[in-house]
Amino acid sequence: MSNLKTGSGSCLCKRVKITAPSISNKVWACHCTMCRGWGGGAFLSVDCGTDVVFEGEDNIAVYDSSQWAERGFCKQCGTHLFYRIKDNRQCFMPAGLFGQGDVFEFEIQVFIDERPAYYCFSNETRKLTGEEAFAEFTP
Repeated sequence: MSNLKTGSGSCLCKRVKITAPSISNKVWACHCTMCRGWGGGAFLSVDCGTDVVFEGEDNIAVYDSSQWAERGFCKQCGTHLFYRIKDNRQCFMPAGLFGQGDVFEFEIQVFIDERPAYYCFSNETRKLTGEEAFAEFTP
């Protein structure tokens, strides 16, 4: 994983500020039903590791979305903040939070088997089904 030095951003209302000391420059798209329901389309995220610092944590609501992960959003403006693995607190955060679009590279699409027919990215990426993604990334 190639990392940027630090990523920083905020929600739309600026009540939650984020600093990610080891943000990846690789963008992932998740096409799973839950991600699409959460945001209306694929979840375009970057891996921010486990050392993410949040200012304004009292403005963060956390939804327990599965046995292994939770999703966070700003209580005030609704901005999606993270998809976080419960076991190790690893955060995958929307790439758009960081305003550094020119340094990101679209690398992989997961749950490609759940992608609906009404959209398709033209970028050349790795493509994994849900089963393949769980096999590759679950310890």
